[in-house]
Amino acid sequence: MTKGFGGTTTGAEEFERSPRPGVPRDVQASFLLWLVALAAGVAETTVGIINFDPAATEVIFALGIRLGVTTVLIYIIAQVRLGKNWARITLAVLLGGIGTLSLVIDPVSWLIEGNSLSELLEDVDLAFIVFASIRVVHLAAVLTALVFMFRPAANDYFRAAAGYRRARRS
Repeated sequence: MTKGFGGTTTGAEEFERSPRPGVPRDVQASFLLWLVALAAGVAETTVGIINFDPAATEVIFALGIRLGVTTVLIYIIAQVRLGKNWARITLAVLLGGIGTLSLVIDPVSWLIEGNSLSELLEDVDLAFIVFASIRVVHLAAVLTALVFMFRPAANDYFRAAAGYRRARRS
């Protein structure tokens, strides 16, 4: 394991292609799916900026926010792979709960307002198809990552990791 400044792990080893020994497939799958979800979020932002053509300052602001949020989330996702339960709960609340709500609220609101899918299909262009496809991948990755993160093997892994950390402190 790579040691960083002060003897702590750097976390960089978490991005190797093969999982660490002892990381269950469910946790590994969740880890990779969270990264797919983040990439889809970045792609959505990019397509949105290209499609809506905002002013340069708005682009810089949107990309800056997305970069900051993505950086923090990559760190949290890496902590999930290390078996940190706080990171699992944080991802479940932020991306599984609030993030999912943010992905579906606009389409659901649009339908509740009385719009129809046939009306939507009349005005479809390539930008909409690309954006909607990315949104579907994003949503599917989040929901699937969430499920994998709480399967029995994952639960056992997080319990074992917490026990190991408690034993090391004693």
